[in-house]
Amino acid sequence: MTKDFRQFALTPPRGWNSWDSYGASVREDEVKRNADYMSQHLKSAGWQYVTVDIQWYEPTADSSKYHNFAPLVMDEYSRLMPDPGRFPSAANGQGFKPLADYVHRLGLKFGIHIMRGIPRQAVHQATALKGTTKTARDIALNNICPWNADMYGVNVDLPEGQAYYNSLMDLYASWGVDFIKCDDIANSVIYQGTHKKEVQALRQAIDQTGREMVLSLSPGPAPVKNGAFFQQTANMWRITDDFWDDWRLLLNMFDRAEEWSAMSQPGTWPDCDMLPLGHIGLRSVDGPGGDRQTRFTKAEQRTMMTLWCLMQSPLIMGGELPDLDEWTSSLLTNADLLEMDDQITSKHQRYRDQQLVVWEAQSPQHHYFAIFNLSEQDLDLTPALLKRFAIPVDGEAIWPEQTSLKGVPTQCLAAHDVYLLKN
Repeated sequence: MTKDFRQFALTPPRGWNSWDSYGASVREDEVKRNADYMSQHLKSAGWQYVTVDIQWYEPTADSSKYHNFAPLVMDEYSRLMPDPGRFPSAANGQGFKPLADYVHRLGLKFGIHIMRGIPRQAVHQATALKGTTKTARDIALNNICPWNADMYGVNVDLPEGQAYYNSLMDLYASWGVDFIKCDDIANSVIYQGTHKKEVQALRQAIDQTGREMVLSLSPGPAPVKNGAFFQQTANMWRITDDFWDDWRLLLNMFDRAEEWSAMSQPGTWPDCDMLPLGHIGLRSVDGPGGDRQTRFTKAEQRTMMTLWCLMQSPLIMGGELPDLDEWTSSLLTNADLLEMDDQITSKHQRYRDQQLVVWEAQSPQHHYFAIFNLSEQDLDLTPALLKRFAIPVDGEAIWPEQTSLKGVPTQCLAAHDVYLLKN
């Protein structure tokens, strides 16, 4: 009997992904270095997924910019394989199993990024499909990703199309993959919506393996009208385009959060995207930018983490973990925030204007209130303001600096910062 996929992620997944730091170019030693750090410093706080992002099969990948139509590493059944030059343990057809085994020995879980569809290279060469008499050319659709030239879509109305996806997931299961981020599928600017048939094919393919593999869908913004569909097929889905360390993007996230907040359920989570914190852009030029420390101020980082956790978004760190400073590490392991992310049972935005946003959330243990200052000026938190929103002054403050409002006539809330308390 197939296990309900929602059981694979009863709380929002937490982990690290290579994209924000390395773009498409991450190497095996770099993945191991980040996995080692997570095991030693973050695992006890529930961080567990280590994910290799896009183009692990592309030998010449060197940044976040793609080399269109570069030769890709592929097996005889039209399935992409890790480049042994970048992932030496993948030599001799071993794939990602040795690296996944390494991650598992650390007590962590291993993930990979994939693109929707079948390699164009396989289609042009008419390579075989495992378990069928057809070739890649027979199942390819003339639909493409607008920003990456590696793949064609798959006609999953054909049994051979489903067989191809089944063979992919069988391969990943044999490697020990625990997390699959599938891109060019949740939303398409060309085809105006979600590639629903291929999402369903992925769901079926994962289920038939018998292995628990969390399914994450990208890119965003996923259409809100498809929320119920995502809940029936995936563990998480992106609600925004790529998110970077830019206040304007964080400001826009409040709109997304309000739209999607009611859709979080155990096992199915709207995803606010990765956390561009700490040292990012080592070999990625997206953002825009290059090698840098996050451009978010500490106030903005508190705001981001608070909103993500109130939303119960997955928390996927994008920065280079071994380079974390003490402050960023403390942010990622803040027990109050992580408890919110894991245990909230209801939440909603209570108020918004040009300067102020108020959120409220409930968990079995606590009642949470958050006041976000979206303006460019400091804001006075007065008793009258708190009374207006029925926010208790005797709650336990989480931000900023664990300062209580009890007995304090006025508390200053800095621009772009958040006041968060629990009762």
